[in-house]
Amino acid sequence: MPAGWNAPLRAALPRTVLVLGFVSLLNDAASEMITPLLPVFLTATLGAGPAIVGLVEGIAEATASILKLVSGRLADRGVSAKGLVLGGYGVSNLCRPLIGFSAGWSAVLLLRFFDRVGKGLRTAPRDALIAAAAGSAGRGRAFGFHRSMDHAGAVVGPLLAFALLSAGAGLEHVFLASAIPGALVLLLLMFGLPAGPRRTPTAPPRFRWRELHGRLRGLILTTGLLALASVPEVFVVLWATQAGLPVAWVPLVWAAASLAKMIIAMPAGMLSDRLGRLPLLVGGWAARVSVLLLLAVTAPGTIGVWALFLAYSATLAITEPAERSLIGDHAAEHERGTAYGLYHLVGGLLALPGAVLFGLLWQGFGSSVAFFTAAVVTAISAVLMLAVASPWRRDAP
Repeated sequence: MPAGWNAPLRAALPRTVLVLGFVSLLNDAASEMITPLLPVFLTATLGAGPAIVGLVEGIAEATASILKLVSGRLADRGVSAKGLVLGGYGVSNLCRPLIGFSAGWSAVLLLRFFDRVGKGLRTAPRDALIAAAAGSAGRGRAFGFHRSMDHAGAVVGPLLAFALLSAGAGLEHVFLASAIPGALVLLLLMFGLPAGPRRTPTAPPRFRWRELHGRLRGLILTTGLLALASVPEVFVVLWATQAGLPVAWVPLVWAAASLAKMIIAMPAGMLSDRLGRLPLLVGGWAARVSVLLLLAVTAPGTIGVWALFLAYSATLAITEPAERSLIGDHAAEHERGTAYGLYHLVGGLLALPGAVLFGLLWQGFGSSVAFFTAAVVTAISAVLMLAVASPWRRDAP
């Protein structure tokens, strides 16, 4: 083992990073108690159709994507990042448990809208706090820890919901029970998260895209292209069921995928600190392209289905910390909140048409063509991002 390898392992994570990591675990547990059950509640309980399910989720995610830029900009303008994070988590955890008492789909839409308003308010300032607290030398490790805790919540939440439903609880009781981890989120933020230094406004009053550093603009755009090419895991679930995976096993393989991401994210972030962001990104993207090609050309048995599903989820976890760290590495302090807001905005907005196009390709030409196309676009986007992020590239103002 190379000398010095254990140093990052021994070093304590900053308090800000630890608190926000446990906050994400608790919040994702609360959210994932509800999210997998929401389509069932809308259709079976409230009598809504699939189009309403799509409308609710589409409006919710678009709202979150837009507000991520707004909140990041507010943080750069001197608004308390802790206040934005606390407010965002507060709105989500106050509204989310009430969904189970909705009498119609319009009430679900309104509560889901405010849930995503909360997500939009908190995400960019939270990432900016993590990037600032960790510093460049430990940024990958910090984001890796945060993503691991977030994925741990995605394992815990469905298991809690399953346990409650198995004990005879109704959907509305599961939704209400999500208020318990949600309350712990708010207590942890109020009493555990450092306030941080009060900043004076450093960003100009109006945002102009051209004011961002040239390399940072390129990174944001190319990560957006990667989001456009990404395959939502629900499509991998569909592929798995068509390949013979029993429907009853879907929650188990979904939880296993979150567990795989939880295990991989932090070591991947630490490796990006040790070896550099680009080697981790190259390895993760190459692995993702390989898995997409295998999904396009293979028809495995049950063990192969599990292996490919978990492998695809693992490739997402490898690149997440390095991508977020790379944005923090290239963003100046006065524009970090805005940069993370744009990163999430562009990725979120392009992921939606990407998912629609993938579905249309699947419906029109079959899953093999859809996965092969995703592999090609991912490879092209990765090459473009490498060209933008390469250290020998001349920076453009």
